[in-house]
Amino acid sequence: MAYQKLQVGTGIPVIPSDTIDIPAVSGPAVDSTQTSVPPLGTVLVDTTQDFTSIVGLVGSTVVTNGGIARVASITSATALVLDASITDTGGTVLTYQIYVGATNPGCVLYVGNTGNLRVLTSSNADLTFVGIPAGSFVPVQVKRVFATNTTATDIIALW
Repeated sequence: MAYQKLQVGTGIPVIPSDTIDIPAVSGPAVDSTQTSVPPLGTVLVDTTQDFTSIVGLVGSTVVTNGGIARVASITSATALVLDASITDTGGTVLTYQIYVGATNPGCVLYVGNTGNLRVLTSSNADLTFVGIPAGSFVPVQVKRVFATNTTATDIIALW
């Protein structure tokens, strides 16, 4: 009997968004912690970074434990303005990653908790999988998990 063998090398937690794709697997250009107030919102301040030295930063994806946004502008070497307010479920200190550059070519998903899953596939099909069981793999090349109509949780993108 034939069976599907799924082997992956890396993955990241998925934050569903109606407008932002899952970041590319190439990894974050910045993996840090915000060092100054305000701790949450549309301004990200990190005095340990030189944002002006990162090529292609504007338009890049910023991911936290509880939010996802894009870099709208660089206001100084240590401050960014984001296109949406971000939060962090880990507390008042904002741990974040910034993904710069390559787009996500498509990934498979692991769904930790039961629910519906609305995705944008690598061929730009908008599909909703109804009643995905907990602990399931979705062997479809996915670029985005939509927040609207997705009730499944604990989703991991795998490459």
